[in-house]
Amino acid sequence: MAITVESAKSALGKVEDPELSRPLVDVGMLGDVTVEGDTVTVGLTLTTPACPYKARIQDDVTAALKAAGAGNVTITWSSNVPERNIMADDPCPGVKNIVLVMSGKGGVGKSTVAANLTLALNRLGCRVGLLDADMYGPSVPTMLGVMGRPTSADGQHFLPLERFGVKLMSIGFLLEDARQAVVWRGPMIQNALLQFMKDVDWGTLDYLILDLPPGTGDIALTISQKLRTTGAVIVTTPQEVALQDVYKSVSMAQKVGIPILGVVENESYFICDGCSARHELFGSGGGQKIAEFAGAPLLGQIPLDPSVREWGDAGTPVVQAAPDSSVGRAFLEVAQRLAAKVSVHDLGRGGSLRIDRSGGQQRFLPIVR
Repeated sequence: MAITVESAKSALGKVEDPELSRPLVDVGMLGDVTVEGDTVTVGLTLTTPACPYKARIQDDVTAALKAAGAGNVTITWSSNVPERNIMADDPCPGVKNIVLVMSGKGGVGKSTVAANLTLALNRLGCRVGLLDADMYGPSVPTMLGVMGRPTSADGQHFLPLERFGVKLMSIGFLLEDARQAVVWRGPMIQNALLQFMKDVDWGTLDYLILDLPPGTGDIALTISQKLRTTGAVIVTTPQEVALQDVYKSVSMAQKVGIPILGVVENESYFICDGCSARHELFGSGGGQKIAEFAGAPLLGQIPLDPSVREWGDAGTPVVQAAPDSSVGRAFLEVAQRLAAKVSVHDLGRGGSLRIDRSGGQQRFLPIVR
């Protein structure tokens, strides 16, 4: 029996998105369906250009249509990234998702992870920006090899600097001397962060990555109160001394209503050039412990590789310099999993959390629905 548009749509109605576990048609991924002879052309809209399940979706759609009588299947791809809960007074209305990269511990490679995830998402076809929210120790100028001052197009908004197709902003771009200390109290730091959000012309972005300072202080609290973020990625290393501080970062995020999208275990293991054996220099299982504590997935384990430091110091993160290396592929896989998790979070969002500033009954967990 010859396939028709109706029978093709009926067959496609049974195909589910692997990450969302819902039919493609229910989440708006199925577009136009046309039939010419035994050739079926289908339009599919992914929830992110970085979708890790594109090949599987293609196979499932092709199999379903051929089972329904199609001889040939052509798929036209597009993407439409779901967005966070953007309110009328949002400082970044054109930014679909704001993702925090945070850790309660310094020295775990948080800025390295933030920079490489940003460039990985960009390489996968997403529109991405990176905001260096570590006012006391900005790393973006060095890691991205960017110098110069932001300019203003209209006298009111700064234009972010760009490198490798990614929009960038850092307090480091405004310092006369890179070795100069920023000696500001908390309120000044908070105001500077908010200015970077609302006075920078970020344009339209799928993801804005915020590289947060270590700890659970003013910056994280300001973000939880002033921004509708999509969620946070927690960075840790495997050893116990790191975990004890990272637990606190997870706890802080949970208390102020920042969803935890996943955990990245950095410096997870080292592959010896001579013996090709895997050496877990800092122990093992730390990332999984944090993930279980946070109730979030372990997005990936990043190997300890000298090239990460070398390329970062040279101003070209390893994802950009050597995307096909083992560590470059590890970052790309984490970026794909993160993008998929963001889509699941946005599409599955029910009543969102907001901070209760009324001073009312919820004194210890100021969160209301």
